[in-house]
Amino acid sequence: MVRTEKDFAGRWMLVFFGFTNCPDVCPTTLSEVAAVMDGLGDDAAKVQPIFITIDPERDTPAALAEYVPLFDAGIIGLTGTPEQIAATSETFPIFFERVEEAAAPDGYTMGHTSHLFLFDPDAGFADSWPYGTSAEEIFADLEERI
Repeated sequence: MVRTEKDFAGRWMLVFFGFTNCPDVCPTTLSEVAAVMDGLGDDAAKVQPIFITIDPERDTPAALAEYVPLFDAGIIGLTGTPEQIAATSETFPIFFERVEEAAAPDGYTMGHTSHLFLFDPDAGFADSWPYGTSAEEIFADLEERI
């Protein structure tokens, strides 16, 4: 099933591009998202966190179904064909690439933009935060908006 921004109409969207074999940036960012969602309390229903893989070769629907719930924040994990992921990524100011690395799972890792993006209820770009922005800072910004 193909998902589009229309599936989330009327809700704020927190969007992060990453991959399940990521050793640090991705789990850290998703943990921050989980803390933000927890902090929102009843307002969490107004926000949909979305994790879009940049590694569809390994990040199958089954792999995402195991990984994403670990963060317990109602995050929706999305994957697709390499062509679908490339087309989606072109609509965001992101970059990603496969990096051969013998010690990594399957012999490669992924280099990628590590920003967390915020879209308003009309799917318009609202803001982004670089990797390392605290959950408190993201929460404060988001709480002012919703």
